[in-house]
Amino acid sequence: MNGAQNIADRDGPPISVVGIGADGWSGLGSVAREAISGAEVVFGSARQLELLPETITADTREWPSPLLPALPALFDGHAGRQLCVLASGDPMFYGIGVTLARLFGAQRLRVFPQASSASLACARLGWALAEVPVVSVVGRPVETVLPELADRRRILVLSADEQTPGRIAELLRGNGFGESTLTVLEQLGGPRERVVRDRAATWELAAGDPLNIVAIDCVADPKYPRATRVPGLPDELYGGDGQLTKSEVRALTLAALAPAPGELLWDVGGGSGSIAIEWCRTHPSCRAVTFERLEHRRRQIADNAAALGVPHVGVRAEVLTEVGKSTEFAPPDAIFVGGGLTRDGVLETCWSHLRQGGRLVANAVTAESEALLLNWSAAHGGELRKFQIYRAEALGRFTTWRPQLPVTQCVVVKGGSF
Repeated sequence: MNGAQNIADRDGPPISVVGIGADGWSGLGSVAREAISGAEVVFGSARQLELLPETITADTREWPSPLLPALPALFDGHAGRQLCVLASGDPMFYGIGVTLARLFGAQRLRVFPQASSASLACARLGWALAEVPVVSVVGRPVETVLPELADRRRILVLSADEQTPGRIAELLRGNGFGESTLTVLEQLGGPRERVVRDRAATWELAAGDPLNIVAIDCVADPKYPRATRVPGLPDELYGGDGQLTKSEVRALTLAALAPAPGELLWDVGGGSGSIAIEWCRTHPSCRAVTFERLEHRRRQIADNAAALGVPHVGVRAEVLTEVGKSTEFAPPDAIFVGGGLTRDGVLETCWSHLRQGGRLVANAVTAESEALLLNWSAAHGGELRKFQIYRAEALGRFTTWRPQLPVTQCVVVKGGSF
């Protein structure tokens, strides 16, 4: 944005970004104390500012809410002054330091980190920090935790407030992880540190301190459908009207799309949203927009995305209409066309918006759509493949193989080759 660019270009003394723990001033080193003492203006939350001693003479400013939109004007209003920002623990660990580095550039900051809440939690629990995933539900739905759950796995969750532990317990009970142990660590490193523990299935503990982190020692119910980050989730995990890319075909399609961290997918003809959802589940930074013509299916895509832990999946109407009326869409890294193939202009529009080096994958189950893919491949290259899945079904006292519809798949790299 323009404000961010103006901030990055502005001259002035470097901004001190000081991590401060629940132990307050006493836990800071001498260099961090000097950075705060030498500031003309100190920004922070009310809780952080209360940790400063009365000897600090700087002008203290509590963060406004909402914070992010206010930052450009806030810092422009103090141009040329020596500024200090207080952060919780490590400012670069889900903290304000990341935002400030994006606005100002790393060279404009002097960052003084303390131990993060994750480091302190692992120290208390005896867990290996490098092996424990950390999920933040600060400003995010608690369902964001779901893709990380796996039997015998250990997870840390950065809480939004004192209600978060109870919400996590409810989430675990509803998704086959009720026997998991929750440990809530409050005010870590401070004089009011407290640790409480119970199983999710029996969690009835009252809400405690809003400054907490939740540790989950996962135990999966073996009778519940297994849902990992690997594509090809069980079909029964999806709600909807049956318009669903089946599990085996879904796994083959995601393999062709080849998601990588941070990449963006367009899922055209979303149906139940399964391709976009499982694309996003492969890595927390993966993003997807799914285009679906029917409103009731758009609702079911949103419901499925939330239930499977990726509520950030974007849901839009028919692709030609949406792309034609907006310039906000970033060029996707990959596009899957699973519906609307035979509609005039769908493939051409998708191809024109795909970035150079991006992948287009299209599946066809009718003779007409298959013929279209044959012609498309002749013009643009790529690979054509055809597969059919058989599933075993009972036939009286015996077992037979029931075929699903054969699928023709076209995979093309824009401006590249296989």
